[in-house]
Amino acid sequence: MKDFNLYVITGEEFHPGRKLLDVMEESILGGAEIIQLRDKKSSKRVILEKAKMLRELTKKHDVTFIVNDHIDIALAVDADGIHLGQDDLPISEARKIVGFDKIIGISTHKLEEARQAQQDGADYIGAGPVYATNSKSDVVDPVTTSYIQEVASEISIPFVAIGGIKLHNVDEVLAAGASRICVISEVVGSSNVRGTSDSFIKRIKKSKEVNHEAAY
Repeated sequence: MKDFNLYVITGEEFHPGRKLLDVMEESILGGAEIIQLRDKKSSKRVILEKAKMLRELTKKHDVTFIVNDHIDIALAVDADGIHLGQDDLPISEARKIVGFDKIIGISTHKLEEARQAQQDGADYIGAGPVYATNSKSDVVDPVTTSYIQEVASEISIPFVAIGGIKLHNVDEVLAAGASRICVISEVVGSSNVRGTSDSFIKRIKKSKEVNHEAAY
């Protein structure tokens, strides 16, 4: 998979009155390189229609498109990949369905899960929730930046820090070893979606530059 800095997940409850496609395009124009469709409430038919629209949008801008949970929908719209939870289909079984050309990501909340995901062939993992979050109702307790440090020191596949990350605390997450950030409400709920995405990108790139200079 292509490397990335900013991963934005849909959260329509955070932008009432604004169209999903408009908000997600603004996040892309601000620098988001991965978009994930996450919808736990709508019917499969409605989710499919959203996936079709977002697939067209992401192709237009050449960004990666991931579908949460729904492997059938991901395949139907030719998404770039799927994102699984710990209680979803095992990576090995999902791989049989989607093949090796599709990205498989999985949420992890402790080092044992991260190790298992890497062993099972995940293309990337989500590490979190770093902080308390209202974006997900099925969320576990915050793992804090200590988990980010653990993953950064041991896991070799790409990981993205997620959960309660805002502009006011992202520097702490980056300092802990993250180099890729995933957000929902802070971006899609912003009155300036493009500007907020751009601000995240600048923070991430600045952190990478500092770390690169420190390495020399």
